[in-house]
Amino acid sequence: MTTREVESGAGRGVRMKHAFVVERRVQFAETDMAGVLHFANYYRMMEEVEHAFWRSVGSSVLSTHGGQEISWPRVATSCEYFAPARFEDVLTLSFSVVNVGDRSVTFEVEFLRGTERLALGRTTAVCCTMSAAGFESVPIPASLRALLEASRSGARATP
Repeated sequence: MTTREVESGAGRGVRMKHAFVVERRVQFAETDMAGVLHFANYYRMMEEVEHAFWRSVGSSVLSTHGGQEISWPRVATSCEYFAPARFEDVLTLSFSVVNVGDRSVTFEVEFLRGTERLALGRTTAVCCTMSAAGFESVPIPASLRALLEASRSGARATP
């Protein structure tokens, strides 16, 4: 798996946005009997690239801020499919922050094989503290907000 940051969408008829990119090969175990990437694995890959993004900015989906455990439970996910991915295909997963709210963030993952768009996934996650009592939504801490906003605009923030 390789990672890089790029401007995505160039020449493909989609909007330009700053993206964090992971390239990975479709594994045999991820396919169905027809050799096509099973739909559920798109969601696994969306999470994989999200985790890589958080690591790239010096954080994690599970971190401590202000003495509290912070996590990002999902409140909405979707994936639109345009063409099948198959065993041994090398996919480019282009991860972009598309919206940063007071307590939530929305990401998109564009799945590409070369320049062909195979799928577009979208996830909205809410910033929550974790305790024995459960999750409680909280405003996104300023340091994390700065990282997310910088990723959204294409600027670079220091972790």
